Amino acid sequence: MRLEGKSAVVTGSAAGIGKAIAEAFAREGARVAIADVNLQGAEAVAREFQSRKEAALPLLMDVSSEKSVESAFESVIKEFGSIDILLSNAGIQIIHPIVDFPFADWQKIIAIHLHGAFLTTRAAMRSMIASGRGGCILYMGSAHSFIAAPNKSAYVAAKHALAGLTRSVAKEGAKHQIRANMICPGFVRTALVEKQIPEQAQQLGITEEEVVKNVMLGATVDGEFTSVLDLAETAVFLAAFPSLALTGQSINVSHGHFMH
Repeated sequence: MRLEGKSAVVTGSAAGIGKAIAEAFAREGARVAIADVNLQGAEAVAREFQSRKEAALPLLMDVSSEKSVESAFESVIKEFGSIDILLSNAGIQIIHPIVDFPFADWQKIIAIHLHGAFLTTRAAMRSMIASGRGGCILYMGSAHSFIAAPNKSAYVAAKHALAGLTRSVAKEGAKHQIRANMICPGFVRTALVEKQIPEQAQQLGITEEEVVKNVMLGATVDGEFTSVLDLAETAVFLAAFPSLALTGQSINVSHGHFMH
């Protein structure tokens, strides 16, 4: 039980990667706030946890809204007393060529990925500092935190920015025993990625099979998707790490899609 006695907030955890990591945190003994813009989904996940005698709190949270984030964190603190772990995971994907990218779509991606990371970080750090216990802040980056791809300019820009935020939080948080690291998956076959396959095929003029084999997995060492279990194990390892020796880092979990 590597996280026994800890409390965690996981954004975007009603499904996909966020849910898998929230489940892993709970298995390791953490009390977990299931934060999502889809409250019904969050409540369903929380019921799953509670059926296994795991502590879970469903929360409505729009990470792009300062008011929503602050209200949700107040609920977590009231329920759990303090916050030890934040996983900033909520995200979306919208693809367009730059010359055709609607500004509203650009703003939506930046608001959820970057503004959401900042707002949840600020709220978590305030709680961690007040408790005097320190904590761990994790960001869901991407291989696109370091490499680019056509038609994904807003997503690439936001994920690059998260690398800088991770390092800034590591520097500022150290004196309060707060660690910050970023997990960078390659392609994970979630609903978000499934949606991209036909979109990329249409935009690039190739088959869906070619999108998967060449665009998504062509740079990996084994032609395999990253699994949500790979990411969950990485998140638990980072959340449980005992010292500031591992902070400000970007951990690539991508079957060698990107190496640095």
